[in-house]
Amino acid sequence: MDQKNGKFLCSCSSPCSYHHLCCCFHCSGGNDQNNGYPIFLHKNLFMLFIISDAVSPFSSTTSLLVFLGLLTSRYAEDDFLESLPKRLIIGLSAMFISLATMMAAFCAALFLMLQNRSWIVTPIILLASVPVALYIWLQFPLLVLIFNSTYGPGIFDRNIKPWL
Repeated sequence: MDQKNGKFLCSCSSPCSYHHLCCCFHCSGGNDQNNGYPIFLHKNLFMLFIISDAVSPFSSTTSLLVFLGLLTSRYAEDDFLESLPKRLIIGLSAMFISLATMMAAFCAALFLMLQNRSWIVTPIILLASVPVALYIWLQFPLLVLIFNSTYGPGIFDRNIKPWL
């Protein structure tokens, strides 16, 4: 990999990690002044928000560290056959999990805050989903291709029709 690809990998992972570092300490809806517990504690959407907001920073950080590990690898022949595809699969999978849980947390927080205003929640969620959907649409075939080439049938195990 060259410098251009290395910079691209860093630019993809860093924003997600920073976002979740900032968001994981904020509780949607605030806290009850009498006991200090979250106001929406007994709502299912709040549990979805808490779980997805807890999973997202871990998967984002995992993705970031895996991609940074790719940049510091030794680039030997064996790495390109075994280590690199495995790391790419782990990094892309962690990135997809991070994006999915980030969007789940965002949608749950919007539904909690704007319960009676669905006319504004739907367009916001659709607009916020466009970049995530584009990223998944562009990168998911790469993940499938790497997975199939790494764990699929080998070059000698394929069932190929004879030419004649």
